[in-house]
Amino acid sequence: MADQLEQMKQKYQSVFTAVQQEGVRLTHVNMEGNKLFIQGDASSEQAKNKVWDVIKTVNPNWQNDLIADIRVTGGGQQSTPQAAAPQQPQAASGSGQRTYTVKPGDTLSKIAGELLGSAHDYMKIFEANRDQLSDPNKIKPGQTLKIPG
Repeated sequence: MADQLEQMKQKYQSVFTAVQQEGVRLTHVNMEGNKLFIQGDASSEQAKNKVWDVIKTVNPNWQNDLIADIRVTGGGQQSTPQAAAPQQPQAASGSGQRTYTVKPGDTLSKIAGELLGSAHDYMKIFEANRDQLSDPNKIKPGQTLKIPG
């Protein structure tokens, strides 16, 4: 497992360089199954997006071997008001069910981290959306996902 972690860290070395350059504070770097899991806090949406740009440059199919949960934090809050405002879940009319519209760069682990408090809860979102998802690593911008309570 340690060898696999080191191999993945080497593969994504430019991502770690971007993390450092953008001042992203890493909170977790480990293997989850055969995927590298990176979790961290960025000071701005711009810093977060730069890290995501590097991830996509290293591997266009990054979903196959990487789970990245980069959150925008500020002053001890989980996210800045500007970052949180467009990503607030919407209640479906009358049902009380929260929904979320997938944006470019989103992953279920990222959405779970923002809306459920832990990236590890991504399978809860996947299970709630089995009617439209066949793989937790294959979500598309524009999809509307149900967010479990």
